[in-house]
Amino acid sequence: MAATASAGAGGIDGKPRTSPKSVKFLFGGLAGMGATVFVQPLDLVKNRMQLSAGLLRQATYTTTRLGIYTVLFERLTGADGTPPGFLLKAVIGMTAGATGAFVGTPAEVALIRMTADGRLPADQRRGYKNVFNALIRITREEGVLTLWRGCIPTMARAVVVNAAQLASYSQSKQFLLDSGYFSDNILCHFCASMISGLVTTAASMPVDIAKTRIQNMRMIDGKPEYKNGLDVLFKVVRYEGFFSLWKGFTPYYARLGPHTVLTFIFLEQMNKAYKRLFLSG
Repeated sequence: MAATASAGAGGIDGKPRTSPKSVKFLFGGLAGMGATVFVQPLDLVKNRMQLSAGLLRQATYTTTRLGIYTVLFERLTGADGTPPGFLLKAVIGMTAGATGAFVGTPAEVALIRMTADGRLPADQRRGYKNVFNALIRITREEGVLTLWRGCIPTMARAVVVNAAQLASYSQSKQFLLDSGYFSDNILCHFCASMISGLVTTAASMPVDIAKTRIQNMRMIDGKPEYKNGLDVLFKVVRYEGFFSLWKGFTPYYARLGPHTVLTFIFLEQMNKAYKRLFLSG
């Protein structure tokens, strides 16, 4: 993926000139936020409120993860333009994902609670007005550390998701370009991101279940509903069946797939526009 921002005049170290690190982080966040605007339904006030939480999550999580991934990818690319191998791509993705998840956990806690609020009985609803009201109330009513509740399973999910998503996208794009049937255009980006979306969905659903249930759990008789992410997975397998870890695969992919596609297409186009406008001279 990071190779998309690479072409241009040669730099001091022999590598092609690329955009500044701040621009890489900015484009990562804008790509994720743009994808969220298109994917998030806008027909209800409730969903518009959730959109603000979704945008804040992208502004924190995706800005961090794509920025770090792109910077590390380019740093580890050979002077002759040879990209890192698949395993190294996966490690880069894990690092970027874990860091981004830590930064984005507060916004995600707010988003998950706001999403779940409508399914709760009226007397149990939290009634957050917007994402910032949610963050303030959580801090005031439950303590600032509650904003990072579920941080470990969130980071574990991000490690899996980013290793799968970023590495599979880079590898798929590289394979498509090497096949000779594709050029570096939107069709190639679309096909690579569709493959990436499938891989990511299969890999991330079990850890996503653990993360979501922990972040949305309540206290029962003074004790948390789950001990940790492994406890969630154990109870799901025990009481709901092993394949329940992938229950709802199609709707999950229907949400994740378009977001993955749009994120990478937006990112690629912004990188190309920056290269054309600022690096082609």
